[in-house]
Amino acid sequence: MNAAPGSGPSLTGLFDLSGRVAIVTGGGGGIGLGIAEGLACAHADIVIVEQGETARAVERLSSLGARTHIVKADVRQEADWTRIVDECLARFGRIDILVNNAGVSLAKAPELVSLSEWQTIIDTNLTGAFLGTRAVYPQLKQRGAGKIINIGSMTSWFGGSFNVPYTASKGGILQLTRGLAVAWGKDNIQVNAILPGFIETAFARRAKAAVPDLEAKVLARTPAGRWGDPGDFAGIAVFLASAASDFISGAAIPVDGGYAVQL
Repeated sequence: MNAAPGSGPSLTGLFDLSGRVAIVTGGGGGIGLGIAEGLACAHADIVIVEQGETARAVERLSSLGARTHIVKADVRQEADWTRIVDECLARFGRIDILVNNAGVSLAKAPELVSLSEWQTIIDTNLTGAFLGTRAVYPQLKQRGAGKIINIGSMTSWFGGSFNVPYTASKGGILQLTRGLAVAWGKDNIQVNAILPGFIETAFARRAKAAVPDLEAKVLARTPAGRWGDPGDFAGIAVFLASAASDFISGAAIPVDGGYAVQL
């Protein structure tokens, strides 16, 4: 964003996504929907990629005035990514932002994890993000700008005994983010990661069921004194998708209420 000589940047302009088109995988609920709502509030058009239920997402985004398109697709499939890009271009004519949020987890001791279970998690969480970034890259390069936001986890940094495949996939997301930031910086494409802490989602409910004292441990370590909410991701998503972050790339930003910084 270039301001006129002697003038400061417009805060409204910095965060305005009018005319921009964002693809959000796993945007039917949880963190993905929280991100999509933030982008919609900044006036972006939204393409939700989801295998599950999307009625709630359509209702919420429509209430915010966002033009929304739903693509039922499997992020693990290269052919599906070709279709996602084609449908996005047919509907909106451009792609500016990709949010790789789709993910699965498994609460299970590592020695009990089957090869099939391992592969499903790695393919969905990590390979799906790689396929998505590769699919949108030609459009971003052609436009001379783009934003890719990968959703990692606090397990991108920390180990977890009950979710080792998930931890491995999210560690990979962090390195994928850094590698792409270096590779595509020359194309004016910024690639960053958001690292959610403990957030009230379906994932969290399963984790609490698997680890009975998890709720108390998280609250004891989190300075904010609460679990996060999907709405907590709206602001950081707009920041990383907007001109406000044009000189930030390869960053991993925790959204965790301070969990990662307390001993």
